[in-house]
Amino acid sequence: MQRNIEKVCATVLEKVTPKKRERTKIEALAKKLKENVVSACQNFGIEAEVHVEGSVAKDTWISREPDIDIFMRVPTTIPRKSLGEVCLKIARKATEGSKQFERFAEHPYLEAVVDDTRINIVPCYKVNQGEWLSATDRTPFHTSYVKKHLEEQMEGEVRLLKKFMKGIEVYGAEIKVGGFSGYLCELLILHYKSFMNTLKAFSQHKKRIVIDIQHYYEKRENELKLLFKEPLVIVDPVDKERNVASAVQSQKLYTFIAAARAFLKNPNIRFSYPPETTALSVEELKQKLAKHGSTTIFLTFGKVNTVPDILWGQLYKSQRSLRKLIQIRGFHVLRDTPWSDERTVNMFIFKLEQRFIPPVKKHLGPPLEKENECRNFLLKHISPNTVSGPYIEDGRWVVEIRRKHADVVMLLEEKLKDGGRNTGIAEKISKKLHQKFEIFVNEEIIDIYKENSDFAKFLTEFLSGKPKWLETL
Repeated sequence: MQRNIEKVCATVLEKVTPKKRERTKIEALAKKLKENVVSACQNFGIEAEVHVEGSVAKDTWISREPDIDIFMRVPTTIPRKSLGEVCLKIARKATEGSKQFERFAEHPYLEAVVDDTRINIVPCYKVNQGEWLSATDRTPFHTSYVKKHLEEQMEGEVRLLKKFMKGIEVYGAEIKVGGFSGYLCELLILHYKSFMNTLKAFSQHKKRIVIDIQHYYEKRENELKLLFKEPLVIVDPVDKERNVASAVQSQKLYTFIAAARAFLKNPNIRFSYPPETTALSVEELKQKLAKHGSTTIFLTFGKVNTVPDILWGQLYKSQRSLRKLIQIRGFHVLRDTPWSDERTVNMFIFKLEQRFIPPVKKHLGPPLEKENECRNFLLKHISPNTVSGPYIEDGRWVVEIRRKHADVVMLLEEKLKDGGRNTGIAEKISKKLHQKFEIFVNEEIIDIYKENSDFAKFLTEFLSGKPKWLETL
């Protein structure tokens, strides 16, 4: 088994390690872009220190998947509310002629595609360690820390870990993913020393994992428990009050744990390089939906004019509210998720045991010893609207009443016709729903399925419900 693991790791490492030609190209591009940003800063009269940060600066980037992060450290005299605006102006000038996308973390920044390479140009304040004015102020200190402590042979271990996490879809700290950041991967390798040690540690996970590389909380474990509540805690070496893993959703953590166990049992390159999903044909989709015997609801609406991080934050919030609404009304949700192409189509997907539930339900009243509550209950339910009762069962009053909604589609249509703000729908989503939304049931979604290949692949995977790496067992 150990020989098989070593063979798979060696194969992946060969693929993820940049060759000399590619490295030369990326280093030259990073240098050119840095110079462009410096020039643009001068043109706009902004005094800034410009540096290459992130995985390219730390030499932990993956071959054919480089992201170049250019950071502008600007004076603290620039108001916080102007920081993003100043950055966008400079970044657009520095990447003229390329595809540009406005992104948002704590403040706006620019993503561009130059020579088929993704570029992020991000502002931060020039501050001393610990005197943070924005979240991005830490990044230059993160780069310096990793470059100082990460030994050369560990760079490959980081690449192995990142590629493994990408393959099992738990990599990326953006809201859409809610997974492990590149910096978090680097800290895990700094702590465990290798990719395999990291997998072994997580595969043995029983309770929450706490890593404090700088020993800030040595002999102060109770204080650490009060400060950080998450199931995975990695104390930031440059900021002891921050958990680097706070963005990791529990589902992503547990996916990594399960995948680590599976890899150690049966190592396979498919963990890092999963096969491309082939979408079901229309006929296969119909058969799959019919075979499941459940009801899949697709609540669709159009483009929301905002940046991806805000969009996904609002999608997840709204999804949780809709799930709660559906469950409270007596429908059993098997699985649910939002989906978006971030351009023209957004939707909430609910897989339910059934679309229709019985029109009558049993409603439990107070026990007989609570005399006042019993009186109020009887006054409320002795009426023609009560289907049956009130009657006594197991020492309490009980009635059978008619549900207001026995059809989940009718429930959603009624609750969302005004945008659904009263049900907890996020503001931007609510405005869009108030304008227009459509609900499709099972194979009614076929037209969208045929028109959107990304959605077709997503739905194929959703209906499968099984991660690709599980097929290696």
